[in-house]
Order: sequence, then C-alpha cells, then structure tokens
Amino acid sequence: MSDSRDSQRSGPAPSWWSRPADPAPSAPADGTAPQVPDSGTASGADFAAGPGTGEPDTAPGPRYDPWADRPFHVVDHGGERRAPGIWRLVVLGSVIALLAGGVGGYLGILAERRADTRLELPQAAADHKDRAPESVAGIAATALPGVVTLHVSGSGGGGTGTGFVLDEQGHILTNNHVVADAKNITVTFSTGESVAAELVGRDGGYDLAVVKVTGVRGLRPLALGNSENVRVGDPVVAIGAPFDLSNTVTAGIISATGRPITAGGDKGDGSDVSYVDALQTDAPINPGNSGGPLLDSRAHVIGINSAIRGADKGDDKDSTRQSGSIGLGFAIPVNQGKRVAEELIRTGRATHPVIGVTLDMQYRGDGARVDSKGEDGKPSVAADGPGARAGIRAGDVITKVDGVRVHGGDELIIKIRAHRPGDRLTLTVLRDGTERTLEVQLGSASGS
Repeated sequence: MSDSRDSQRSGPAPSWWSRPADPAPSAPADGTAPQVPDSGTASGADFAAGPGTGEPDTAPGPRYDPWADRPFHVVDHGGERRAPGIWRLVVLGSVIALLAGGVGGYLGILAERRADTRLELPQAAADHKDRAPESVAGIAATALPGVVTLHVSGSGGGGTGTGFVLDEQGHILTNNHVVADAKNITVTFSTGESVAAELVGRDGGYDLAVVKVTGVRGLRPLALGNSENVRVGDPVVAIGAPFDLSNTVTAGIISATGRPITAGGDKGDGSDVSYVDALQTDAPINPGNSGGPLLDSRAHVIGINSAIRGADKGDDKDSTRQSGSIGLGFAIPVNQGKRVAEELIRTGRATHPVIGVTLDMQYRGDGARVDSKGEDGKPSVAADGPGARAGIRAGDVITKVDGVRVHGGDELIIKIRAHRPGDRLTLTVLRDGTERTLEVQLGSASGS
C-alpha cells in the first residue's frame, strides 16, 4: 500500500527542481527504506522511487516531494533523517519561555526581598516618658506593685481573688468570701513572686478579711483615701485578677453612692450575708476582682471591690445569672474597710454597730418595722439597749436615718453599719400613723 505522500503530481516539473544524475535506489521488497549511498547529499530525488516497485518512477515529470515545501533542508549522513516538526519548535520555545519565566520570577523575588529589607515605614520615635500621675496609666503604674492575686483552696474547692497591701508588716486586705473556709492561701505579687499567707481575721457581715505574708521585702502599701469625698461622676480605676487574669486594669466612673446592697447568703441561715452601703461603679468588674482596690485619680483607695450585678435570670427555671460585667459593680467604702481592717488586725474580729432591736424581715411596707416579738422568747426591743433608751417600741416603723429614707429592714441595717459603734443617729419613726424623731447612740456587737 502506498502512502499519500507517494502519489504522483501531474504537470510539468517546477523549474527549480531537477533529478540527480544517478537514479534513486529501489526500495527493498520487504518495504524497508531504500539504501542511500554514503557519499553526497540527499535531494528531493531520493524520495522519487515508486512504492514497492524497486524501479525508478517513469512518470513524465518529477514525483511530489512533500519535504520540498518546507523552508529548510534535510541532510542525511548515512541514513534517512526527517526534518523536525513544527511541534518540536513549539515545545522547545515553550521550554525556553518557561525557563526564562522561572529565572525571571526568581530574580524578581530576590529583588523584592532585598527591597523589603530596605523598606522602612514612618513610625513615631520611642517615648520612655512616664504618664501623667492622674492618668489611668499613671494610676496603674503607682498602684500595681501593691496589688496581689490570691489563690485559695479548701474543703469547698479552690478560687481566685484579689487583695492589696495595707502596711509594710505584710497585712493584706481582701473580701471575706475570697478566703472563707480556706485551708491554703497563696499570694502572688505583680512581679510574679508567690508566697504563702495566713488568715488574720475575717467578718462575713462586712465581707472583709485580712491575711498576712511574712519574709517579703519591698512591700508597697497603697495609700487609703476618704470615701466621704467621693462624688458621682468621679473617675475611678479598678485593679484585680478577673477570671485569674492578674494585673488587669479597668477604668470608669462612680455611677452612684450610698447604694444599699446585700450579698452572700449561700449558707441559707443568713450568717454569711453582707450588708454594704456601697459605691457603685461602671468600671468593669468580674469574678476574681473581689477584694481588689477601687482607686481615685490620685491612686488612693476609695473602695474595696466586692460585688457585681449580673443579668436577670431567664424564664427557664434552670437558667442562671450571667457572671460577666454588665457595668454595675459595687465597692465597700474605704472608710468602713479601714475601721474593720484595723479591728481584724488588732483582735481578729470586727464589731458591728447596733440599735438593739429585732426587725420583721417579712414586712413589705415602706420602711423597717420593729418586730412585735423577739427571738427565742426575748423582747424585740432589748431592755436597756440603745433602741429602748431612745424610745423605740415594738411595732414602730423606722422610715428614715439621718433624713435618708429606708425602704426595708436590709436598708436599715446597711445604713446603721455604715457608722461606727458610739455614733449618734437621728431616726424617723412612724407610730400609730404619727411620725416621731428619735435620737439614738449606736451600741456594739461582735461580728461573725
């Protein structure tokens, strides 16, 4: 069978084509390529033999040479060689292009990297100046060395709280609920150094406690301010270890003063309920901040962070309050904290101011009503007590303390405990529909 390339072309031979002097060798009978002489250069006539005939083509005119239309020549040095195809040139060009692109890209990357090493964006110079003392940063720098993180463990598990150094003897003030029932107390300073501490004294009614470390040098006691100087809108800074994140600083303002709150009561018998005439702040306070200082613009302690208000429970009976800050934090005024801390350091216990009456805590009217009957058969107004001497009687409803209205028994206790034993108060009493004003000098009772 002959190939289409071996078909004859009719018509006269082109003028630029000529047959060689010697006839082209015949093809072997087995169909293999014809033998080409070793000498000379192959021309278009080398492909003129007829297919499988063994004889030269005798048609009038030259045979069609398919390679004659190619823009290059084929040189045969001892055997048949085909001209390279266009696809080979394409492949070769593609390889060269890829190599060139790769080399160029690599050089570009090197150039970019070298350019990056020399790139320098505008930047402010380092500023090592101290911040203004009244700024948040200045207050934090002053107070942080005197703030500690407490880790406690006991029968009820472990917990984390905050405290601050009171004196160079190693006394540290914190909340009672931080160290209550603690068997082991570890104090960690802002430098990261940790030492063991021992409990000096605590009081559940004020939610305050004092612990002590020994053998620690360079203690930095915090300066105590005066909570009577605090006004709504004053800027404040809180420092503590919320969720065990030590040395956390938050800032806000005093959003209210004289806010009566109660906290605790987990034991069920009320022995652990604390009554606080609190400073309210919007500085973020979270679990772990308890016992930490609330500072004014001069880095003076004006309160001891003690409680937060969580979001209300949902409709689901199994739902619980949110534990994170919602902008309602409460601090024990430092004036109260100072008095209680001094008593705890001196005697291990704190005293509570009292008026010597038993209140009806189930009364839902406006004011605090003196119970008609006392506890354990005792009269509701203690004989020869401060209340009896002032003229208070069973069934009286106390509506104001020093002209400030109270709305229930809890608020009356809070307003009384905001004072010291021996202080004099003016009580407004409603008896048989008539208001009376009574003067009472507060007595003293030992706290829990």
